[in-house]
Amino acid sequence: MTVARSVALFVVAALFEIGGAWLVWQGIREHKGWIWIGAGVIALGLYGVVATFQSDDNFGRILAAYGGIFVAGSIAWGMIADGYRPDRWDVIGALVCLAGMAVIMYAPRSH
Repeated sequence: MTVARSVALFVVAALFEIGGAWLVWQGIREHKGWIWIGAGVIALGLYGVVATFQSDDNFGRILAAYGGIFVAGSIAWGMIADGYRPDRWDVIGALVCLAGMAVIMYAPRSH
């Protein structure tokens, strides 16, 4: 699997997971109702499906690497959806997480 395809899968997974969690949040915290919550639950399930398309067979590695995408993606989602403005520490932390993701997922390994 190419790195580009793997990264694309991580991005799609992030859209489903972060978007799903945001929909549940909106349904409960912003009182938008069960339709939003249900859509969020479906999106969260689709996140789990998309994650299985990664070529690595190690669930722990995939989920750990995805964590870096989740951190950076959550900050980006907050900026777009809620007008959140990250400070420099948020940005630095997200970049550290993305670097960790790259090491975990794409470091050369001898199999």
